[in-house]
Amino acid sequence: MIMRIFQVVTRPGKEAAFERFFRETAIPLMRATDGLVQVLPGAARPDSPREFAFVMIWRDLDALRAFAGEDYTQPHVDPAEAELVESRSIRHYDLVEV
Repeated sequence: MIMRIFQVVTRPGKEAAFERFFRETAIPLMRATDGLVQVLPGAARPDSPREFAFVMIWRDLDALRAFAGEDYTQPHVDPAEAELVESRSIRHYDLVEV
């Protein structure tokens, strides 16, 4: 399985709009995605009010590619979020079963 960590920093003043997008669009979309074993959404905290994240556990690379495309190392961006986000980062790891 593959762990994908996606982090977002919103544009200043866009925190509330992104929070709505995150809760109403992004989380339901991710939860309904085939091949996604688990999704852990992380909302902004008082010490980092512009930062949001997803930790996703994908069944395998084929499932991740079906969602994100062949260049899965780049963030998959919904057009509705593009104007709200200042920066994105993405990292992938092999999941360690414990």
